[in-house]
Amino acid sequence: MSAKYKFSDKEAVYFVTATTIEWVDIFTRNVYKDILLDSFRYCQRNQGLQIYSWVVMINHFHMICSFVHDNDPGMVIKNIKSFTAMKIIDAVINNPTESRRKWLLELFERNGKRNKSNLKYQFWQHENHPVILDTNTMYDQRVDYIHENPVRAGFVSAAEEWLYSSAVDYATGRNGLLKLAI
Repeated sequence: MSAKYKFSDKEAVYFVTATTIEWVDIFTRNVYKDILLDSFRYCQRNQGLQIYSWVVMINHFHMICSFVHDNDPGMVIKNIKSFTAMKIIDAVINNPTESRRKWLLELFERNGKRNKSNLKYQFWQHENHPVILDTNTMYDQRVDYIHENPVRAGFVSAAEEWLYSSAVDYATGRNGLLKLAI
């Protein structure tokens, strides 16, 4: 992996992306999105995660974040991905209304077999592509990109209409689903 895509500075503000394997549309169900948000909240409370902007799309999330109390950024993101993979796969297995259960589990298992570091399943792609946002221009561009993601995808006509995003915080001043560090 190139040094360009590593967490090189514990005190920096980063733009981070995490994508499901094969871009599978798992986050079409709120139950799975809520597992991801619970993990974000846990890391905010216990692992120094500071979130400035975020969005959960149907197969990936974007976040602008930093890390306090000398927490290792790569480890925090790894913890989020590891925990959510385990919890979401368990939720798929135990969700009696999940019409895609067999297909999803086969997909996760097939991808898991391709990577020796997995026990059985793989949920997330391994890359996070962290980018340090070291100028106001870069930061503002990424905030706009994050918030406009659901609009560009055609899911909503205005960014603040997407529930699983910080756009409502920015557009209205109301608190969204996650506490922001802005």
